Amino acid sequence: MKKILALMAFSGMLLSSCSDDDVTTPEEPTAPTPENFTAGSADFSNYVAIGNSLTAGYSDSALFIDGQTASYPNMLATSFMAAGGGSFSIPLMADNLGGLTLGGQALTGFGNRLILSFASGSPSPVAKDGAGATEVSTILSGPFNNMGVPGAKSFHLAAPGYGNIQNLAVGAANPYYVRFATSPDATIIGDAVAQSPTFFTLWIGNNDILSYATSGGAGVDQEGNLDPTTYGGNDITDPMVFAGVYDGLLQGLTAGGAQGVVANLPDVTTIPYFTTVPHNPVPLDADTAVLLNGAYAAYNGGLAQLQLAGLIDEDELERRTIAFEAGETNAVVLLDEDLTDLTAIDPALINMRQATEDDLLVLTSRSFIGSLADPDNPTSINGVAIPLADQWVLTPEEQAAVSAATEKYNATIEGLATRYDLGFVDANAFLQVVGSTGIDLSDGSTVTATYATGGGFSLDGVHPSPRGYSLLANEFLKVIEEKYGANLPDVEPLEYTGLYID
Repeated sequence: MKKILALMAFSGMLLSSCSDDDVTTPEEPTAPTPENFTAGSADFSNYVAIGNSLTAGYSDSALFIDGQTASYPNMLATSFMAAGGGSFSIPLMADNLGGLTLGGQALTGFGNRLILSFASGSPSPVAKDGAGATEVSTILSGPFNNMGVPGAKSFHLAAPGYGNIQNLAVGAANPYYVRFATSPDATIIGDAVAQSPTFFTLWIGNNDILSYATSGGAGVDQEGNLDPTTYGGNDITDPMVFAGVYDGLLQGLTAGGAQGVVANLPDVTTIPYFTTVPHNPVPLDADTAVLLNGAYAAYNGGLAQLQLAGLIDEDELERRTIAFEAGETNAVVLLDEDLTDLTAIDPALINMRQATEDDLLVLTSRSFIGSLADPDNPTSINGVAIPLADQWVLTPEEQAAVSAATEKYNATIEGLATRYDLGFVDANAFLQVVGSTGIDLSDGSTVTATYATGGGFSLDGVHPSPRGYSLLANEFLKVIEEKYGANLPDVEPLEYTGLYID
C-alpha cells in the first residue's frame, strides 16, 4: 500500500502580507521526502489551477486565508512536490475573516465567514465578528498558480474586463479577480495561459447551474439563448454556450503542450443546502391547526368549485388543497408558478400549495419559516399563513431544469477530456457517495454530507470543508496516477478539519 503523506496546510506558496491577529505566518514548507514517488509522464514543475470557488478553497460563505491554504489545488501542489513539482502561489486574502472592502467600506454581499454560535441555546451559523481587512482596490502582484475565482461561471473565465474595478458598479466584474488580474482588460484564462503551465486542473461550470438552484429557481433557463451577455445572475447557461466556452478553455490550456485533469459537476440538489430543511418542519397544536384550516377554507372551497367546472383536474385539486393537523410535521405553504393560474377567475386563488417530499427547501429558509411577515401581526407566519416565495423552494420542475443542464454539461466535459487526452475526475459520482454512504477514514470515522456534523461540507451547505476538499484532492490524485503513470503521496484527510471551530 502506498504510504500516505500527511500534507502540510501551508505548502509551496508565495505568501501575501496579512494583518489579522488570528493569522500566523507559516514557516517555509519543505518538500516531501521522495520515497519512490514519480511524476510518470507528467510534468508538475508549473502547476496552475483554474476554476471558481471550489478551486479557490472557499468555505463557510467566504474566502479566507486558512480556507485558501486548505484548497484542493494547494494539497495537490504539495503532493506534486514529491515528484518535481514547483512552488504554488495563492492570491491570499488579508485575514481569516473573509469580508471584502472597497474604498474602506464593507462590500455588500461579501461578508465574513460563518461560525457556529450557541447564543440562542442551540448551535446556529452566524457571521464572525470583526472588520475584514481585504481591500479590493489593493492589487496583488502575481502571477498566481491558483486561478480559482469565487462566483465565476464558465464564460466569465474568458470575459475581458471581469477583473476591471471600474466594472464592479454595473456587476460586470468580480472583486476577487479584480485583486489579482494582470490588467483591467485581462481574462482569467489568459492570465493562466500566460504562465505557460506544464500541468493544470480545470473545474468550472458549477455556478452556471448553482446560482439558479440556490435562488430557488428564481432565474431563467437560458437554453436556446447563445448570448451570455444577456443572462441574469441566477440564470442557467445554455449548454451550447457552455460547450463552446469549455472547448476554448482547453484549446488555450493545451496549446503549449500542458497536460491536465478536468472534473465534472456534482448534482447540486444533493448537497446540504437542499437536504437539511425538511418539507414539513411546522409544529402545531390542535387549536392552531383548526384556526389555520378555517383560514384556508375559502381557498379550498374555491378550488373545489373550479374542479367541478372542469377548469382544473382532480390531481391539481388534491395538490393545491391545504390542510393542517396537530403534530410536529406539517408541510409549509409555498407559491408555485407551475400551477394553473386561476387569479383571472378569482384573485384570491393564488398559485399556492403545501410542500411535498419532492420539494427542496433551501438551507436559509430554516431561519425564515415561522418568522413574521408583519411584526405587528402575530398571525402573519411565513410558510404557514403566508406562503413561501419562489426563492425559498426548488420545486420538482425547477429540479428537472437543473438536472437536464448538469447532464448536458457533464457529457461535454467528459467528451472534451477524451478529445484532448486529459484525465477525467467524476466528482459527481464521488460526491454522490459522500451523500449516500459516506467515506470511511482510517480512524474509523465516516465523512458524510450531513449539515454541520458530517465533516464533508462547510457551514454554507454548498462548499466542502477542508476535510471534504482533502477527499476531493485524493480523487484528483487517483486519476492523475492512472492517466500519467505517476506515483504520488496521498492527502491525509485527518490532517484537515471537518468544521472550523471559531
